[in-house]
Amino acid sequence: MSNIHPHATLPRQDKETLLGQRGVVLWFCGLSGSGKSTIASGVERVLHSQGRYTVRLDGDNLRTGLNANLSFTDDDRLENIRRTAEVAKILATNGTIVLCSLITPRGLHRDLARGILGEDFAEIYVKASYQACEARDVKGLYAKAAKGEVANFTGRDSGFEEPQQAELVIDTEKLSIEDAVFEVLEFLGTRGVPAADLAGQV
Repeated sequence: MSNIHPHATLPRQDKETLLGQRGVVLWFCGLSGSGKSTIASGVERVLHSQGRYTVRLDGDNLRTGLNANLSFTDDDRLENIRRTAEVAKILATNGTIVLCSLITPRGLHRDLARGILGEDFAEIYVKASYQACEARDVKGLYAKAAKGEVANFTGRDSGFEEPQQAELVIDTEKLSIEDAVFEVLEFLGTRGVPAADLAGQV
């Protein structure tokens, strides 16, 4: 790596001043079907309507491009998280509000993301039981997993470790999507990115 010489860029503050916001990474983790992407999408719509610049990094979308060569083994999941966190870091340091939706099943995965992103990182655990997600089965994956057609399926063949350090827990068995979006937006305000006039926008 001795031939690598990173170049200086414009100061982060200049980018944030231009955008009128603070860069931050909201990392939504939880089982497939828990509501991660749906909530992140709702948050994005409200923020966009208020003139905030956001980028969503969704696990499924990333696996069609940047992470297309990765499987769902433990080692590949770790690399999936590492790459995503590094992209999120670049975006956040340029003033972007980044919404990451990835299962991130193990504590070491979440620790890796937190270590890369530092103070920009906020872990949001979108909580729902395997049984609830199986009943929803929005992608048909649980039915395939039950037939043994999906390898290393989280919650069945591959474990999910419930987060212990999450800055916010959203239980989608108890909250509607609208209420979940509202809670995330309120939380975002505590991280220096207030979303004004929330009433009627969620």
